[in-house]
Amino acid sequence: MSKLAVLAVSMMLLSSCKLMPKEEKDNQQNKTGTMATTNTDWKHATNIYEVNVRQYTQEGTFNAFVKELSRLKDMGVQVLWFMPITPIAKEKMKGSLGSYYACSDYTSINPEFGTLEDFKKLVDTAHSQGFKVIIDWVANHTGWDHVWTKSNPDYYLHDSATGTFHVASGMDDIIELNFQNPELRKAMIDAMKFWITECNIDGFRCDLASWVEVDFWQEARPQVDAVKPLFWLGEFDELETPDYGKVFDASYSWKWMHKTKDFYQQHQPLHELLDLLQQYSNIGDSSMRAWFTTNHDENSWNGTEYEKYGDMAKALAVFSCTWNGVPLIYSGQELPLKDKRLKFFDKDPIPWTGKYELHDFYKTLLNLHATHAALRGGDPAVQTLKLTTTADDKIFAYLRKNGDDEVVVVLNLSRDIARFDIIDNALNGSFENAFSQASNDFSSSKSFDMQPWEYLVYVKK
Repeated sequence: MSKLAVLAVSMMLLSSCKLMPKEEKDNQQNKTGTMATTNTDWKHATNIYEVNVRQYTQEGTFNAFVKELSRLKDMGVQVLWFMPITPIAKEKMKGSLGSYYACSDYTSINPEFGTLEDFKKLVDTAHSQGFKVIIDWVANHTGWDHVWTKSNPDYYLHDSATGTFHVASGMDDIIELNFQNPELRKAMIDAMKFWITECNIDGFRCDLASWVEVDFWQEARPQVDAVKPLFWLGEFDELETPDYGKVFDASYSWKWMHKTKDFYQQHQPLHELLDLLQQYSNIGDSSMRAWFTTNHDENSWNGTEYEKYGDMAKALAVFSCTWNGVPLIYSGQELPLKDKRLKFFDKDPIPWTGKYELHDFYKTLLNLHATHAALRGGDPAVQTLKLTTTADDKIFAYLRKNGDDEVVVVLNLSRDIARFDIIDNALNGSFENAFSQASNDFSSSKSFDMQPWEYLVYVKK
């Protein structure tokens, strides 16, 4: 049996599990260590838009960003993830403005962006328009002149030879905290609670989550969720650190992001992509993956999505919005930022032109993901089936199904024109193209003629 055939069979077996009654499901999750998610069911149909406040507008402030909300709402954005909003340490600061990730106080606002009241108003306005708001939480380390370095130096790791604060690996502007200290843990949890009680945020994106002991997150989440049930996105790859997946609602698909780059640039065979995707599918639905092509680190340090993926970039965006999990989009992808790497430590505004070339592209995908039952992420009621084609060396076609609701995605992941048939009885009936609204009856014909890197998305009528 070929690798693709094995993949198809295993995906069908994986995704055919029955939907458990809600109470039974919650009980099972609690027994396995996954936190209950009462009142956060919205996470299964959501998407995340990462906001780089510094570079988003010329002003680089909360108040200036508020003006963008109506546009992002129209585009279908649901969760706004704000990169760190806390003040930046001055000692050993990089560049003219420093790194967001070198915090000097966990319960204050970076004056570069405005005031605490400005942020509260931003959250209130976002909530009134239907958004959820999560903030970046940097628990592993702080900057050198964080207030705790003076008030509680025992909160930090120290180098045994010199007694000085321990520098985080490869980043000399930050120092690492000591999570063996129970008082540090309590202080960190209290700081997280501050942003819920003061600003009514809806969750955290936890930076370098796997650099912090997993038992801290196991301790912190129930205490913080007791204030308000939250959405938790962790920066780790669950294939490498599975225990963290029992705490967080969603994690990064880092291996997928890197593998797709290698696939495009090194002309690798398609089955290598699908083999990795099977590994992610084997994790199951107790947690979700965040699918993305770029973010703040990738754009600044490793290249824009077009530098990495070239003509495949849009097909990968379609995948990110239609595969099992959560789509993650970075500031400016709707422009798009084809050759613009945003500076990390200095002011470097996104070069908005007033024309948002991919606004409608993302609007179609994000709204479909949000409203179609077959695209719910982390929901065992949804089946994800790879469809067999006569060009499986070039074509990745899959069906997502929730009862009678179905979405079919066909991606030509090759540099060649592909003429092929889908030879799979799982695909039948009348569908509509999500982008063109053209009708297709797959009961009578399943033949396709696709351009290199072309994508097709069909919704069952």
